[in-house]
Amino acid sequence: MIVLAVLRHNQRLADMAGGNDVSESTVRRWRDELIGLLAARASRLDRALKKVAKQGGEVVLIDGTLIRTQRRSGRADRRNYSGKHRSHGLHFLALTDEKGRLIWISAARPGRTHDNTAARHDHILAHLRAAGLGALADLGFRSLDNNVRAPVIVTGFAASRAHKLTPGQKTANRALAVGRAPVEHGFAHLKNWRTLTKLRTDPARATQLLRALLVLTNLEVNR
Repeated sequence: MIVLAVLRHNQRLADMAGGNDVSESTVRRWRDELIGLLAARASRLDRALKKVAKQGGEVVLIDGTLIRTQRRSGRADRRNYSGKHRSHGLHFLALTDEKGRLIWISAARPGRTHDNTAARHDHILAHLRAAGLGALADLGFRSLDNNVRAPVIVTGFAASRAHKLTPGQKTANRALAVGRAPVEHGFAHLKNWRTLTKLRTDPARATQLLRALLVLTNLEVNR
């Protein structure tokens, strides 16, 4: 319960230690041990997709998000700056099922990472094909799947100065937006853990933390 309070409400370790008659180092050890145990229960990408397919699912929803971090001094932190969000942070990819339940989260990457770059690094397209699933995504993933005849990742249509969208394309984009809406609910559930408000943990450990929170989020949503 002490660790859950730290994660849910972003309570300071010293405050939780003093209020429960234990040392700050003990609370830190409990937190790190629990995060490690929970993160180990998070599904690998291939297993998560196979589970969706086995349950009769046909598509998943994919999106990227930025978890804001405290700004650090020095040139090494520049890569954590996201021009899109105008903030320092870490980039994560996540997959949800059609109802918005989180099924997988990627490793942490610098905030400037593009969604497509992260997806290619994780071989998202190959894993989807292997599982026989499709994916709904926003225009940030537009060039990830170049198979025109049998695309696995559907991203909608993009307008340009030389090409305006037709009424049919606009209708298709609206339908895709409705289908993708649940992925935002999945992110919202994850970000209810206030420890993510602005991470104070070492960025190298952020992956483990996010995967632990994914497990806790699913336990909470499915109870």
